[in-house]
Amino acid sequence: MPKLLIRNGRVMDPATGLDQVADILIKNGLIVRIGPNLHATGAIAFDATGLVVAPGFIDLHTHLREPGYEHAETIETGTKAAAAGGFTTVCAMPNTNPVNDDAAVTRYILEQAERFATTNVLPIGAITENSEGESLAAIGSMKAAGAVAISDDGRPVMNSRVMRRAMEFARAFDLVVIDHCEDLNLSAGGDMHEGEHSVRLGLRGIPSVAEDIMVARDLLLVELTGARLHVAHVSSARSLAMIAEAKRRGLPVTCEVTPHHIALTDAHLAGYDSNFKMKPPLRSAADRDALIEGIASGVVDAIATDHAPHPGSEKMQEFEKCPFGVTGLETALGVALQTLVHPGKISLMRLIELFTTGPARVLGLNRARLEPGGVADLTIFDPEMVWTFDVNRSFSKSKNSPFHGWTFRGGPVATVVKGRIVWQRSQERS
Repeated sequence: MPKLLIRNGRVMDPATGLDQVADILIKNGLIVRIGPNLHATGAIAFDATGLVVAPGFIDLHTHLREPGYEHAETIETGTKAAAAGGFTTVCAMPNTNPVNDDAAVTRYILEQAERFATTNVLPIGAITENSEGESLAAIGSMKAAGAVAISDDGRPVMNSRVMRRAMEFARAFDLVVIDHCEDLNLSAGGDMHEGEHSVRLGLRGIPSVAEDIMVARDLLLVELTGARLHVAHVSSARSLAMIAEAKRRGLPVTCEVTPHHIALTDAHLAGYDSNFKMKPPLRSAADRDALIEGIASGVVDAIATDHAPHPGSEKMQEFEKCPFGVTGLETALGVALQTLVHPGKISLMRLIELFTTGPARVLGLNRARLEPGGVADLTIFDPEMVWTFDVNRSFSKSKNSPFHGWTFRGGPVATVVKGRIVWQRSQERS
C-alpha cells in the first residue's frame, strides 16, 4: 500500500482536543505522524487546504439489508453510500432475513463485508430469536463471532421480563442494548405523528407517548440490572428529558438522534410524500427543537442515520401501505452542518464528536482518534462547500430520501479507510 500524505488540513480530533492546521502521514494503513510540513518520498499527496480532517465517522444505525433483502440494499452498495457520506464505519442492524440472531449470520455478514464492503462493518446482533421478542438470541456466541451490540430494532421487545433477561445477559457479556422504544399497542395502525397535522391530513397518528412509555420502562430496567442502554433514534421531547434525568442520576444510558428528526417535522408530510414516512415518525416543531437543545447541552451522544432503504416498488404505494424508513448516509453531514453548526447551535468540534468519539463511547470501541500508530480512518469535509443532493446519483440501491433536491452548505469531500482513499467527491456518480 503506498504512503498517503494529507497536507494542510484543519485537523480536528475531539478525543485529544487537537485543532490545528497540519499534515498527516499514513503508511501501511496506520497514522505515522501528525504535524506541520511533513515530507515523504513516494507518498500520494492529498491537498486538504481549507478542509477539515477528522477521525473517521461512525454510524451506529445502518440497515444494510443483506442477507435477505438485497433488492433494497447490499453490503456493497450500502457501504459505498456510507463512504460517500463520509462514514468509515457502519453498524449493521440485525433485521435481515434470516435475522442476525446467531453466530453463523454474524460471521456471514463479516465475510461479505471482507469481500465487498468499502467501509468497516460492525454487526449488531438481535436481542431475541428472529426478533420475535420471546426467547433470547445466542448473545454470547454472536459476541464471540464479532457482534458489537444487541438490538431488535424495528421490532421492540414488548415483554418486560424478556428485556430484563436480555439486559442481564448483555451486562454479563459487556454489550450495550440498543432499543427502538415503541409501545406497539399504542402505535398500532399509525402512519405519522399524532397531532394537528395528522388530523388535517386524515392519517392515523402515532402518539409520542408510545415512545415515552418504553423509554421509561427501559430506564427502570437499567436501574434494576445495571446494564448499558442506548436509546435509538429519540424523537420525543419527553423521552429526551427522561434520558437527561437518568444521566444526571448516573445511570449507564446513552442516546442518538437522526438528521431527519432535527431537520424536519410532521408538517413536511403535507404532500403525502412517502419519503417522509419513518419510525419513529417526524414529530412536532417543539420536539425537533428539544432534540436540537439536547444536542447542544450534551444529553445526546451521537447522530446516527437510521439509513433504511426501500425500493420504489415498495415505497411508492399509497401512504398507508408503504413501509416506514428513509435513506440517510449521504446527506447526514450536510444536514447536520446546515441545521446545527451554521446557525450557531453547536461548534464544529461538537459536531465531529457526535459522529466520532460519541458513537465510539456508546459501543466501547477503541476508534475515532487521530494519533500515531492508530488506524488511518479519516473523514475529510468542507464545511462551506455548496452542493445539491440528487438521489438519482446516490450509491444506494434505494432512493427513498426526504432530502432529494436540497442544497446544503458543507459536506464530505473524501473518505479514507485503513489508509486508502475509498471515495472522493470527484468520484460522485453521474
